Amino acid sequence: MEMKIYYGKINFVVYFVNSSLHTSPVCLDNFTSLRPSTSRNVLALQQQPRIVLSMLRTHTCGELCAKNCDSQVTLCGWVHRRRDHGGLIFIDLRDRYGFTQIVFSPDQKKLFTAAENVRLEWVLKINGMVRKRVKGAEREDNPTGNIEVLVSSIDVLNESKTPPFEVDQEKEINEEIRLEYRYLDLRRERMKKNIIMRHEIVRIIREYFSKNNFLEIETPILIKGTPEGSREYLVPSRLYHGAFYVLPQSPQQLKQLLMIGGFDRYFQVARCFRDEDQRGDRQPEFTQFEIEMSFAEQEDVIQIMEGCFIAFTKKICPGKRMPDLPFPRMTYRDALERYGSDKPDLRFGLEFIDVSEIATTCGFKVFADAVARGGVVKALRVPKGERFSRKDIDDCTDLAERHGAKGLAWVQIGEDSGPVAKNAGTEFLQKLQEVTHAENGDLLFFAAGPYPHALVPLGHVRNAVAAMLNMIDTSIWKYVWIVDFPMFEKNADAQVVAVHHPFTRPHPEDEELFLKDPLAARAVAYDLVLNGVEIGGGSMRIHERDLQKKVFDVLQITDEDAERRFGHMLKAFEYGAPPHGGIAMGLDRVCMLFADEPNIREVIAFPKDQKAKDLMLGAPSPIDEKLLKELGVRVVV
Repeated sequence: MEMKIYYGKINFVVYFVNSSLHTSPVCLDNFTSLRPSTSRNVLALQQQPRIVLSMLRTHTCGELCAKNCDSQVTLCGWVHRRRDHGGLIFIDLRDRYGFTQIVFSPDQKKLFTAAENVRLEWVLKINGMVRKRVKGAEREDNPTGNIEVLVSSIDVLNESKTPPFEVDQEKEINEEIRLEYRYLDLRRERMKKNIIMRHEIVRIIREYFSKNNFLEIETPILIKGTPEGSREYLVPSRLYHGAFYVLPQSPQQLKQLLMIGGFDRYFQVARCFRDEDQRGDRQPEFTQFEIEMSFAEQEDVIQIMEGCFIAFTKKICPGKRMPDLPFPRMTYRDALERYGSDKPDLRFGLEFIDVSEIATTCGFKVFADAVARGGVVKALRVPKGERFSRKDIDDCTDLAERHGAKGLAWVQIGEDSGPVAKNAGTEFLQKLQEVTHAENGDLLFFAAGPYPHALVPLGHVRNAVAAMLNMIDTSIWKYVWIVDFPMFEKNADAQVVAVHHPFTRPHPEDEELFLKDPLAARAVAYDLVLNGVEIGGGSMRIHERDLQKKVFDVLQITDEDAERRFGHMLKAFEYGAPPHGGIAMGLDRVCMLFADEPNIREVIAFPKDQKAKDLMLGAPSPIDEKLLKELGVRVVV
């Protein structure tokens, strides 16, 4: 039966086929949402029709079940697998929603011959009758595993060349091949699950912040260059030769300007761009979800973002436990001194033990000199460390050296072996055992040197030890907020730079200190860490022009340079800028963790490789000389 519904200029055709409702050209998710004036009798049915995407198919490949038996259906999809058993041909037909087994009988000779010619990844449209599978052939691991479709007609919508890798199997495939043929890679179950999960996370984010009175506001992609960290991508202007736009590293200044514009609660799922060296968790273009709030304090930002993470953690990973609610807080200094990292993994213990006091008289010059120069000596106790071979210890030493240590001192308790035992006295070893509560067979690793640099290499060793001893509880999500970051630090050129960005507000207690001793001053800044990975960070912002100038002075940004780079911000501060702050989260990194993937390329539909190349499209690529001339650009090789 066919019934037409008219709504404005859009015509809907509603079909009732075997008591199922189908629509074209779009699906009616809920009759009441349309509210046409001429079809109230239909609306009164209050039916909830299934999702049907087009007139080419009556069902998806993931929805048929026993209740559909004896129904005529039309399916469209790709040939996932093909099997020839005892005169019958079985094909698993695949679409985004799942798999349905279709069957070809030799009784229909032309149909059977057509099925014999079908190959993997061909696109088919079939009609047929749904029936129960024979007893013993059911597949409980598949939602459609109790039925099959006996095909009565087949249309080949498109053929396929032999794919460069097997789409139907989860095997290790060279990543370059996967990225070159990404459209095929996306057909694989692993990638499909990751992309759908990403969609769900974004959907929950949008719903959550909308319900909490935030407005989603888009910010521009072509902006002014204000270098303040990573290299920016330049976009030449055709109309103004010699002038350039840049692609935003983040919407930081723009969202602050929205606060000045009176939009007190903002969020966005924003595209960002950084021309930096690639790692497993980096891409030249990436996505952040972020918020900004006016008339708020740090606690307001933390609570609203924490609520978002609790919401989608429960939804996306219901099997994972969050044992610490609300999320614990830890200062930056505490995190470094206890774990050697500002993003500590709290799924296991292995906290550092301070042995600086007893190290002064141990007779081991390396330790004594570190303390005498104002540094620290920390110990990492590895229970039952006798399980470590000498190669394991050498691997830990190499790891520490790769992260800046000059070596890795260690001692085996009980056997008194290792460089510390050889160079320190017996009395020190006894005190060491008392302070660390080490037992015979335990292994102690040490960090000695200036704070905080000496602690970071031992923090990496801590993580490696936990993995080697299988100490990490993968059934839990351990969130932690790291607060009270330093406001400034020195870069590789010994210049004072902002730890977060130059608009970060100094801690109220340190507003005078940051002028006298910048490296000792704290900021009202905070990061959220999950299982040892920083997933985002934010701060309360400066909203007064005079305070912003003081920060620029510490950073040795001249008035002229500040006006050139940030004049728009400084001008806006003069027109009633409210107190405000916010936070930005790396969406790709969050999805990577929730999908349990090794890098963010696995949760991005079309990523670049580790050399920032698009292997599928062949970008970056040379540009025609004529276009370069129009842009006023000359390439120098």
